[in-house]
Amino acid sequence: MTLIYILLATTIITSLSLTGIFLLVMLKKHIHKGMLTLVALSAGAMLGNAFLHLLPEAIEMTEGGPIDLFTVMLLVVAAFVASFLFEQFFSWHHCHDSGSCELGEQPFAHLVLYSDGLHNFIDGLVIAAAFMASPALGISTAIAIALHEVPQELGDYAVLVHGGFSKIRAAVYNGIAASTVILGGVVGYYLVDSVEWAEPVLLPIAAGGFLYIAAADLLPELKHNERKKTIPLHILVFFTGLAIMIVAAMME
Repeated sequence: MTLIYILLATTIITSLSLTGIFLLVMLKKHIHKGMLTLVALSAGAMLGNAFLHLLPEAIEMTEGGPIDLFTVMLLVVAAFVASFLFEQFFSWHHCHDSGSCELGEQPFAHLVLYSDGLHNFIDGLVIAAAFMASPALGISTAIAIALHEVPQELGDYAVLVHGGFSKIRAAVYNGIAASTVILGGVVGYYLVDSVEWAEPVLLPIAAGGFLYIAAADLLPELKHNERKKTIPLHILVFFTGLAIMIVAAMME
């Protein structure tokens, strides 16, 4: 019965994310008008998620856990640097093959997919552990995760389109990344005793990836926006994404 609860919760979270993305796809040409606004939402959500959700959980697990605080911070730095190196390699490879650095999908769009997929997998592990403790804890945990997952998935979809993905391709790939929460839930249920090291290790890695994407890719996009009239709106939306993460963290 516990596995059914886990599958139901993770499937609902995935469905909520995909429903929002489907609505954005249906907007067709109108989505481009609000693209940077959703990028701002994603930037706020990623920073809040890293600092208020992922890192605090990873640090809390150092108390009697398999890794210490120094290792957690080392993993954050390693993930941040690895994200930078990935972008550099992707850009070099793209320019080398095409002879142009202006066309095609941007490296940060692929980073968003990898980081989001890893983060969602971790969320699945967390949901599984919560439901195995008690159904009430599982439900409250799933609600808290949904609060930050849905707006972030919408923002991530916009980032993919902004980064060169077609709207359909962005929706499909973002849907695959969102569905890893289900995989995490199943793995967490069957291998909960064998993956005690997984969360403390994967949480700071996901945090480092999100920090790099938000700080190095998304915020500069907003900073270089030539439409000065939209700056107040982007700032407001950025803080909205951050506020959502604060509310979700307080509910955990």
